[in-house]
Amino acid sequence: MADNNLLQETKRLSRLYNIKPDHSKGQNFLVDESVLERIIDTAKLKKSDTVLEVGPGLGLLTNRLIRQAGQVVSVELDKDLIKALQANFSGVKNLKLINNDILKVHRGKLGLPDDYKVVANIPYGITSRLLRLFLEQEPKPSELVMLLQKEVAERITAEPGAMSVLAVSVQIFSKPEIVSIVPANSFWPIPKVDSAIVKLLLHDKVLKVDQKQFFRVVKIGFSARRKKLKSNLAAGLRQPAEEVQKVFNKLKVDENARAQDLSVDNWLTLTTTMSKWLN
Repeated sequence: MADNNLLQETKRLSRLYNIKPDHSKGQNFLVDESVLERIIDTAKLKKSDTVLEVGPGLGLLTNRLIRQAGQVVSVELDKDLIKALQANFSGVKNLKLINNDILKVHRGKLGLPDDYKVVANIPYGITSRLLRLFLEQEPKPSELVMLLQKEVAERITAEPGAMSVLAVSVQIFSKPEIVSIVPANSFWPIPKVDSAIVKLLLHDKVLKVDQKQFFRVVKIGFSARRKKLKSNLAAGLRQPAEEVQKVFNKLKVDENARAQDLSVDNWLTLTTTMSKWLN
């Protein structure tokens, strides 16, 4: 629920810098003190940590990050918001503000160490692309604490029976956990959806299959959700259904299974076994 002091401060800063929240850019500012504290508590930051923040907005979360972490790098696309942030955090030595598109800027230019954390209230319109950026490309963060749309949070933490390409893509690299649900009235302007604080702890194990082959199999498997997985794989890999059935029998996969029924481990073993068809 919105904290009146934070709400009034957010509105004051918006008037001062002539900022009108843009819904198309996902500019719904978090104005709930308890949620801000929960994000910080979940991240368990130390002075030795470097934090990447995406979409700092007016800096309410930023203000808490600089107190806990040794270094904070905040990337904001909106030029007006960057001006407000530069004015409010003038002279803060452990904060680096960057006006750029996080999806386009090379992370080597952000000055991040190999071991860094992502803590952010991200623009919801780029959630899937951001997750792919952080999870699939180097250098990966050690963990992410993010405020996401509740529906997306539920999708990435799904279990077999309700899996999706997004869920598999996230769980192959990390262990996602919903920390708490955040109601829509914790933001200004109030969005139409609830949100959730999600923590993603990255696996330290090396992926034992070819990444491109893995995602090719997953995407083929999910290509027609209403069809049986066996049919999708046979068509997508151009193999006789009988050959796919042999693989299913070997791996003890139900012949009537659909893509959403499989776990990440199932997809890994399928990719390994079918690798001869993927070259």
